[in-house]
Amino acid sequence: MVEGIVTIQLERGRASCSVAAVEAALRWLAVRKDGKPLRFLRYAIEDPASESAAVLGCLVRPTESMTTAPPEVRALAAWGLILDEIEKIGSTNESRRRNVLAAAFRLGPMAWRSTLDDRFGQLKDLPGVFGDPPPSTTTPMHKAWRRAVSDKLAPCLARNLEVLEGEAWRAYVEIARDSNAFPEPRAPRGRVPSDGAQPVFVERLLVAVEMRRRTAYRRLTVRNVVARENGVHGYMARALIGEDDGLASIPIKAIFGCHVETSPGAQPGDPLVVELRFPKPLRKGERHEFISLACDDDLDEERKWINVDVDHHGIAPGVVDADGRVTGGLSISVTFDDCVPDACWWYAEQTEYERMVRPPAGDRHLLEIRRGVVEHTFLEPCHPREEYGIAFRWPLEAGPHRSPTWPASVSG
Repeated sequence: MVEGIVTIQLERGRASCSVAAVEAALRWLAVRKDGKPLRFLRYAIEDPASESAAVLGCLVRPTESMTTAPPEVRALAAWGLILDEIEKIGSTNESRRRNVLAAAFRLGPMAWRSTLDDRFGQLKDLPGVFGDPPPSTTTPMHKAWRRAVSDKLAPCLARNLEVLEGEAWRAYVEIARDSNAFPEPRAPRGRVPSDGAQPVFVERLLVAVEMRRRTAYRRLTVRNVVARENGVHGYMARALIGEDDGLASIPIKAIFGCHVETSPGAQPGDPLVVELRFPKPLRKGERHEFISLACDDDLDEERKWINVDVDHHGIAPGVVDADGRVTGGLSISVTFDDCVPDACWWYAEQTEYERMVRPPAGDRHLLEIRRGVVEHTFLEPCHPREEYGIAFRWPLEAGPHRSPTWPASVSG
């Protein structure tokens, strides 16, 4: 077999991996330009046919002994083991080997650059870590990296991967959760959230709307959030219709990962406040997925758009994998019945008047309705205190005048 490729050996009835395979997996993780290690560990578990799975199998396969754990928890377990072994390397925080491992795996508060050599360049510029004055090239960092992986990290990981089973992995899940494995997402430059913004950053927001006639009858929302502070108990959800002087709430149901708690509005006559409460409070940097459903039974209401109000710390850029699945960012899909708009288009960061103006023919904002469905994934980040969505132009109807209404604010 070629050294460096995952080598499976059957010993004592379970799969194990060679030190060479573990080292190859670590090196592969370190040179990724497009994401942090935890992301790829989870991909390796969720998609056994992926490149991540082929290379990282030796790191994630032993976590299969956590028979009831979801992919996210298994990925945390593998990542926690890596973090624990890195922490044991070197006698102090000034250890060269520990520092190069931190750079390689993007640990700590540093805003690490995309390539491994660029990250080592950041280390080079730190006073005292690699001598004073610092070296003129990144050669010392690459040498320390090779020694740290080959002599220390890979052998220690291989030994632990060989013996860890079942509930023994739980300690490493907590290590990952308590660490800075979840670095605080940065709000896009110049778009600072307001003081009252919800303390979460949204990594993925999927909005699926079912229209009946011209009403958004059902709106299913999937949110993947990361807490920006400790003790985040839930998410304030708003789904309102009507004019500013007569707003009404649409009922919201909890589907997964939350339950609904309501309270009166701040002033008499205000809509109810709906909070989607999590099973347990989130710690800073902890991730959580939850799903809610809003239903509007008043089929006489006319919806002019499907809107997302960013009342938190922002939404990540859109990411779509090779199979067309949205793995990050904001994506909205709308399914129409026999009543289909004349035109649909997406909008971002516009006033209510601007979003109602149909773009000219050939404009990139115009969307095609295919088999009664229109959808759009926002490739750019969605900023705090802005609104994003899909707008419609309905055919003119004969008969009595319809009084259109639309969501004044729908939290994203």
